[in-house]
Order: sequence, then C-alpha cells, then structure tokens
Amino acid sequence: MINSIIPSLRAYFSPSYDWIPKATSNLVANQPLSLRYGGKLLLREDIELDDTTFDTLCRQSYFQMIPALEQYLSGYRCKRCGNKTQHLFAKFACARCGNSHHYCRKCVEMGRVLACQPLYYWTGPPPVWEGCDDPLLWNGTLTKHQQLASSEIAHAMEKGRAELLTWAVCGAGKTEMLFYGIANVLRAGKRVCLATPRADVVRELLPRFRHVFPKTTIDGLYGGSEDKAGTGQLIIATTHQLIRYAQAFDVVIIDEIDAFPYHADPTLPFVTKRAAKPSAAMIYLTATPRHNQLQRIRTNRLPVVFVPVRFHGHPLPVPTFCSCSRLKQTLATSQAPQAFYQWYYNRKEKERQLLIFVPRVDLAERMVSSLSANLSVSAISAVHAADTDRADKVQQFRDRKLFVLVTTTILERGVTFPSVDVAVIDAGHSVFDQAALVQIAGRAGRSPDDPTGEVVFFHDGKSEAMVGAVKTIKAMNKKGEQA
Repeated sequence: MINSIIPSLRAYFSPSYDWIPKATSNLVANQPLSLRYGGKLLLREDIELDDTTFDTLCRQSYFQMIPALEQYLSGYRCKRCGNKTQHLFAKFACARCGNSHHYCRKCVEMGRVLACQPLYYWTGPPPVWEGCDDPLLWNGTLTKHQQLASSEIAHAMEKGRAELLTWAVCGAGKTEMLFYGIANVLRAGKRVCLATPRADVVRELLPRFRHVFPKTTIDGLYGGSEDKAGTGQLIIATTHQLIRYAQAFDVVIIDEIDAFPYHADPTLPFVTKRAAKPSAAMIYLTATPRHNQLQRIRTNRLPVVFVPVRFHGHPLPVPTFCSCSRLKQTLATSQAPQAFYQWYYNRKEKERQLLIFVPRVDLAERMVSSLSANLSVSAISAVHAADTDRADKVQQFRDRKLFVLVTTTILERGVTFPSVDVAVIDAGHSVFDQAALVQIAGRAGRSPDDPTGEVVFFHDGKSEAMVGAVKTIKAMNKKGEQA
C-alpha cells in the first residue's frame, strides 16, 4: 500500500518543507478532530481512534499518508525528524508485517518510525480558534526599552513571513515583551507556539502564561508533562516536542535560540521550522547570540531589536575571579576548594540563597555531603538533567525550602530566583563556554529588591570563555548606561 502512494507524493520528498499536504477545504467541519489532529504529523499509534473510524476518515481524505523514511542513493532520510546520518538508522523486525525494516534511531524515543509504516498528516478542515476580545489580563508596565522591543515583536507577528531576533540581556524581561504581540495574534483567532530547548523553562513559563492569558487554552509539552494532547491555541513546549507538528502555527517563538541542544542538533531547527505555517512569523529570543546569528545580523539578513538594560535598570553583576591551587585534586575528593568557603562566609548578604554550578553530574551529587558538613545550613541539594526530582527541587529552592542548590548547566538559563549569589566551581572547564558563563552570571541580581547579587568564578587558570564572558557583560553594561 505504501508503494502505491509514492508516485503521488514525490513532491513531499523535497529537502524543503513544501511536501506537507494541503488541507482540503470542501470537507465537512469536525472541530473536535480538527483541534486534536490539525497541524500534526503522527504515527498510527499516536492517533487515538478505532480502526473503523480511522479508515473511514482516511477514505474521506481527512488524513494523508506520508512515507516515514525516504530512500535515496546514499541511504535514508527520516521524514519526521529530518535525520540523514546513516549510522542512526538500524533494522528492526516488524511484528505487523513480519519483515525487517530500517527505522530511525534519532527520534525513536517519540515512537519508532519504520520504513513499512507511514506517517499521517491531517488534511481535513483546519481547526478554528475563536478570537478573544481581551485575551491578556496583565497589569504590569513596560520600560521604554521593553516597549520598543514589544512593538517590534508585535509588528513582526502581525506582518507574518517575518523573522526577528530580540537580543536582550539576562533579566531584561523578555517574557513580558511578548505579551502584547501574542495577545494580538490570539485576538485574531490564530495559533502560537513558544518553544524552548529546556523543560525547566517550560515549567517556569506555563503558570505565568496561564495567569495572564486565562481565557486561552494553553498546553505545556515536555518529556513527562501531564499535557499530552497538545491541542491548545497557545503551546509552550520544548523544541523536541515539535517533532509531531507540521505547519501548525501562525507564530513560532524560539526562546534561548542559542541554548544547547538547539544550536547543536540539526533536528531541532528542522522540526521547529516545519511546525510553522509558510506564512508564520518567527521570533527568536536570546541574551547570547551565536556566531551564525551575529553573522546574519551583520549582513542585514536578520532583523534585530536590542535591549541592553535589565527591567529594573541596574547593571548586570560582573563576575570576579578567584584562583584556587590544586583545584583538580580537591574536586577529585568531592570537596569544594578552601577559597570557596572563605568567600561563602565573607559574603556581603548572607541571607541570599546560593546557586553552585559544577561541570559534572557526579560531582554535583557527591559534593552535597561535603557542603552539608562544612556550611552552616542543612537545606542543600543537587539537580541535573537526569534527576527525576529536578522540578520538585527547583520549586523547593524557589520557595526557599532549600538554601543551597548545586547544579550542572541545566539551570544556566530560563529560571528566575529573586535573591541568589552564584558560584561557578572549576569555571575554566570546557563545559562552561562563554555563552554559558554569561547566562550563569545572569541568574544573580534579577530582582529590583536585590539587584546586586555576587558572581564568582573559582578556577585554576583563566579560560578564554571566562575572560570573554566578563568582557561581554561589561560591554552590555556600558551599552545600558548609554541607552
């Protein structure tokens, strides 16, 4: 059956995104199904319909079959995630057809894509989102710099077929700059996706958006999230979750576009771009743009709006360097360096909570016991990407039930704590690149009630990334003074 549809689908094999079928406008509207499946690219197992109903919908052209794997001279290409790396394809004995087929290992965690099983794209009537007159209920005010960025963002969203990079320093209030533009889009009955590389950011943004957009259906999608259907008019998701979407959104916002793994995994830009409609506006947010974005800005290929000032008007905390002799030997015993303890007890504001960044997961876990024995507090814990209790621990830290939180770079960005000092132990380690160190420093001083948190890089030799991070922060502060 798959072979019979291949000739009619040759256009879908293009490296571009034009292969997505067009919705058929003369079908009878079925809004519950349209809302659930519109703009999605799914395996049969992801479509929660009985076989009789599903087969009927396929015959009526409500679903279009698309071959899951494209075969060409040099190998395979996955039509769901865009993977073309051949060692990430393997053979699997299919229980349904009894034969062995290739499948894509790159996206297998989202369900196995086999050569013998198609993907399905909804080509029934598109979902209809009712416009809301007053979707935004927010009593806050924007600074003049935020207002300028907000207006540019709203204009790009309204214009469509547009890109805009919002380059705003850590703590500038990027989320609030989005509110009015998103409100206009929702008012017009359109759909929005706010995508971010990190699940922690989704968990932080979701309650904020539900609070200010109470009349809008909002879903939060990430690994292990309670929301599964993804049928909201406003979707807040990790970029990995967009693998199941195709031409679904009128506006796609990519928060922290420079963050790992988005900038390092070509699958994520592929699925994010595919999730946008051809007429969609693409809004990018970052405090630390990568080389490719800077190059596009310099050559006038990427419009940019720059916000050099934190929302409370205070400068970014400038990290200080603290050299530690025999640092590697000390860390090998899971101990913090003596210089760290000297700094800890001599801090100016001892009531501030403490974020400690370390380069490795094992070090984060093992250092907790030694810190508990040497610090004057007992409420200490560690978090990392594989920690199943990560969300609970971050919330405990936010609620001040934990005083010290040891973390890897998983909390380098996208999370806000009102009053913290920041220590980076072994700051010269290769895992801490310049962008990561700038973002880490940006965790301090985010509250107008406490805008001057301390940031210290403990090291056994300055790295280029450390020096570059401080230079970047000072340059931002200078721009802020001149703005």
